[in-house]
Amino acid sequence: MGSSYGQFCPVSMAAEVVCSRWTMLVVRELLCGSTRFNDLRRGVPRMSPALLSKRLKELEQAGVVRVMPTGTSGLNEYRLTEAGEELRPLVMSLGDWGHRWVEAQLSLRNLDPTLLMWDIRRGIVAEAFPPGRSTVQFLYPELAPRHRNFWLVVEEGEADLCYHDPGYEVDLLVTCGLRTMTAIWMGYTTLRAEIASGAIEVDGAPTLARSMPTWLGLSPFARTPRPSVA
Repeated sequence: MGSSYGQFCPVSMAAEVVCSRWTMLVVRELLCGSTRFNDLRRGVPRMSPALLSKRLKELEQAGVVRVMPTGTSGLNEYRLTEAGEELRPLVMSLGDWGHRWVEAQLSLRNLDPTLLMWDIRRGIVAEAFPPGRSTVQFLYPELAPRHRNFWLVVEEGEADLCYHDPGYEVDLLVTCGLRTMTAIWMGYTTLRAEIASGAIEVDGAPTLARSMPTWLGLSPFARTPRPSVA
């Protein structure tokens, strides 16, 4: 996996496995529960399919990933091995460090609506929704028309993310800037504060609107305390 550091130190040997470009993010996606190639791509949308395939093959060769046939021709699942699962505290600690010590404004320059909504979809607390099907539309007015609308469809405890109108009646419309929603997801501000300030407009079913702070999950690093500013 890339060129060798040529050192017997375990740190250098581990770095050869997980520190090539994109590899740690692929491991992050696997730790978050993605097992199919297309789902992994959603979590790393700027990574080329060819490079993703290459990194998965390298992780398999390193004993971090196990490839499992699904029974459907050409469709495999990628699962972490015991060695891969042991990377969880390392990845989480790295995320905690980044959230705590990397300046917030730097992270808010890297705005990506597709990745944000994929993360929000994974964090949704589906059990907090009423019985039946609920459709929540997120509208980011400042984006180009084909990138500004996303739909979360929650039904029977499962959440699905749609990039095109699924044709269902919208129960709740959430309108805000992408930067604002990203800041909420990252824990830099709160949903209640942004609604109160008028930065977010929520229209639709009152019960669903009131429960939004309950069902809208946050980044797993959102509650990591940040150092006070001198």
